[in-house]
Parts: sequence; structure tokens; C-alpha cells
Amino acid sequence: MENDSFRDRLATADKEGKRLWVYPAKPKGRLYRARTVVASFLLLLLFSGPFIKIGGQPLLLLDVLNRRFVIFGFTFWPQDFHLFVITAIAAVFFLILFTAVFGRLFCGWICPQTIFLEMVFRRIEYWIEGGPAKQRRLSASSWSVYKIYKRVLKHSVFFALSFIIGNLFLAYFTGIEKLFEIITDSPANHIAGLTGMLFFSFLFYGVFAWFREQACTLVCPYGRLQGVLIDSNSIIVAYDYNRGEPRKAMVRGEDRAGIGDCVECAACVNVCPTGIDIRNGTQLECVNCTACIDACNRTMRKIGLSEGLIRYSSEAILKGGKRLRLTGRIIIYSIALTIVLSILTYMSVNRPPVETTILRTPGMLYTVTENDQVRNLYSVKMINKSYDTIPVGLRLKAPVGGSIAMVGAEMILPPNDVIESVFFIRIPRASIFGPTTLVVVEVLNGDEVMEEITTSFMGPSGEE
Repeated sequence: MENDSFRDRLATADKEGKRLWVYPAKPKGRLYRARTVVASFLLLLLFSGPFIKIGGQPLLLLDVLNRRFVIFGFTFWPQDFHLFVITAIAAVFFLILFTAVFGRLFCGWICPQTIFLEMVFRRIEYWIEGGPAKQRRLSASSWSVYKIYKRVLKHSVFFALSFIIGNLFLAYFTGIEKLFEIITDSPANHIAGLTGMLFFSFLFYGVFAWFREQACTLVCPYGRLQGVLIDSNSIIVAYDYNRGEPRKAMVRGEDRAGIGDCVECAACVNVCPTGIDIRNGTQLECVNCTACIDACNRTMRKIGLSEGLIRYSSEAILKGGKRLRLTGRIIIYSIALTIVLSILTYMSVNRPPVETTILRTPGMLYTVTENDQVRNLYSVKMINKSYDTIPVGLRLKAPVGGSIAMVGAEMILPPNDVIESVFFIRIPRASIFGPTTLVVVEVLNGDEVMEEITTSFMGPSGEE
């Protein structure tokens, strides 16, 4: 390639490392309309998510403070940490497999960073400041009432929108009810919630108003991994160099025999949101947004050539290979993902509906009653992982002759909730033969034994 300086630096930085601001043209075309439909659906789902309930539970809730996570209506507790680990492993395998086959399709069509930046914030920027030429002139002009008005208006709308997104994002961590409480109550009563709300608001404002495409090229690890995850068989946004080279601007009436279809219009470069030239091949900055495909197809239609000079393809296809073949790594990734998903499904389906923790109350000594029984105080914590209300009872299985006395009312487990209580275990002194005795407690749902919990019981030694 005659000029391969693009390999030495990012497209958005000059030779000294100073940032070059990107002013992409507004995309138009069939793929952009399809992306708009997908983005609209995902934005609708995102903004309605905190209000959607499944079986009385949120669609998604990541309650870190209370260590309670709800995903698609299913509640997960700290005791289910192993399921999170397996889910994370499955996600990694899926990411590797998806990228090996489809490249960075996720980045251009589904990634929240791309959707918010390209489908929301840039559209607002086009509406307020105009197209790329007007934006450049405004940035280069000296400060005036007009420029101040445009910048204040744009950044006010940006921050207001970021504040809404920040509140929405917080709702996925606190729940929509708690968020309304934070908003309507005195800020002094919710310092932590208010701090989180402001943090997310300024974070989103900084990312979408200033940091922008650098989040994809400098921060996101997915872009860095792209080089090792894709191969010549992966589907990417690709320039057909066989058809397009050698490039030359079109001259009316010129005989283009021996000249490629690329007419050096630079439409693909002008529309790129990360500032690259896709004709240089696959690059770190490319997020597969397809804006260059629409721009090139529009030019091809105008000059009477067939579309597809830039398209979804692969290096193998461009070299005349088959469209898609199952490589060894795709087969291995698929098998690994299937195994992990099977394990996750099995463990999720067979997850016990109730999980109980029984602990002897720390700092409390045993007591000997008048009828020569030894008594220990215990705390019990029960988690209901089902959608049913479950009445729960406790029964002492071993040693024989002992009993359980609850402190308080009967235990009723609400759906997807946790309750705590305390109870005494009484054991005849004659059944105790040392300072520590193992006891087995049965957790009952009616006559059904759901769990058996083994714990320790303190008592006098044989000599006492």
C-alpha cells in the first residue's frame, strides 16, 4: 500500500498525539434505517426495563448493596455465586464464538455506546449545530453570542439527557421504587443515592459530549481483542479491493478500462464515526457500524455501478473463497459454549427453591433449664428463590429427644424474598457427651423435608 501511515497512529490523533475531533457526515441508507429500527427497540427496552415486572420481580435489578440480583425475573442471591461464574464463562465463550464468525457486529448494532452516541447524541448535534461543515466552522470561529448560544444549548440538552440516562441507570441498581423515593424525598436522607445519580449523570455527559469514539478505541477491551478473535473467515465490513483498485477520480467521458470502481469520492471516510478509511482494511477503530456501506452504495448508484464495493464480507471471500466454512476453532468454541450452557441450565433448573443458613448466635453461652435440659440460641436465615409463598417449619432430627422452640410467629417465606428469625434448640443433658455436639435440623414445608442443616451445639462436658 502506498500510504500506510494509518498503521502508526489512531485516525483521531495527529503525529504529536493531539486529538483530532471527528465530524462525521450524517449516515443515510438502507442499513442505517435498519440500525435505527434496532436502536429504537433497544432504547425502548432500556427505558422501560425498570418498569417491567415478571412475576412481581423486575426485569433486571443489580442490587449490589443488598446482594440481590434479578435477571429476567429470576432472583439470584450470594449463595448462587457459582451460577454467576458459569454465566460469565458462557458469556466469554459466546463473545469469542460470535466475534470469530461475525466480527464486531455487536459494536455497530447493539452496543449501548454506539446506540447512544450515533442514534441520540449525534442526531441532537446535527439538529442544533448542523452538518459536519457547519460544525467545523462553528468550532473554528471566535466566541460570539451565536456560538455561545449554540454551545450552551447543545451542552444543556446533552447534560439533561445524561441526567435522565443516569437516573435510569441507577434504577437498575436500586429498583424503580427506591429511585422514586430518592427523587421525591429530601436529598439529605439519600446522600448515597444522590451521589450515585450525579456520578452516572456526569459520567454519561463526559462520555457522549467529549470522550465519544475514544471509548471504543482507547478503553473498550473488545476492540483490542478483535485482532486475536477474528480471522480471514470472519464476517466484517470490508472494502473489495479486487473490484475497487486501482482507485481514480471519475472524469466525464473517460475510458475506465483497467481502473477500479472506487472513484475517490471519500464518502466512506466522511461518514465514518471513528474517522478511519475502510479502504485500508480491517482496523482497530472500526466498529462495523455500516455507515460506509450506505455511503458507498449511494455513490455507486449515482454513477451507475453495482452496489457492494464496501459490504459485509470476509478476507477469504474477497480472495475467492467460500462464503462461510466451519473452521476448527468455530467448532471448538461451539462445543465449549454448548457444554457450559448445558451445565448452567442443569444447575439453574435443579436449584433448590429454599436455601437456609443456621448459625449458633455468637457470644451466647448455653443455659441449663430446670428440667435438666441444655438450651442454645440460633439465628436462621431463609431465602425463597421461587415465585410461591412457602410456610416453613423446623424440626430437630438428631440427637433424638431434643426439640426446637421458635421465638416469634410462624415463618412464612414470601416469593423471591428473605426472612430471618431466631429459635432455641433444647437437648436433654443426658444426651450430651461433650462440649460440642453436632445437631441436624430439618427444614419443612408441611410434611416435606426440603433441607437438612448440620450445625454445632454447645453444652457441659461429661464431668460437669
